Amino acid sequence: MPGFRKLGRPADQRRAMLRNLVTSLFRYERITTTETRAKEARVAAERLVTLAKQGDLHARRLAAAYLLDEEVLRKLFDTIGPRYADRQGGYTRIVRTGPRRGDAAPMAILELV
Repeated sequence: MPGFRKLGRPADQRRAMLRNLVTSLFRYERITTTETRAKEARVAAERLVTLAKQGDLHARRLAAAYLLDEEVLRKLFDTIGPRYADRQGGYTRIVRTGPRRGDAAPMAILELV
């Protein structure tokens, strides 16, 4: 059993999709997506918030390599990271919202706590 979900996409498309999801999550602080995508995006988002809590140059460069927008990177390190300074993980929440109209895929809201 692999350590991650393949989401029915080749590796490059899957990585691009997750980077887009996580960038949007930090921009809007709440996104609606499918449950499985939310569960995968949560892993990357939690890792990036942990980097933002460290706040040093190396952590910033690692996060910049993953995020797609400099403005979102600034927001992550200036507002989101310090917000969770005293929290030991669990920065995101997944709220299930029911099936999507059309293909009945299970939908969820991924948000920052």
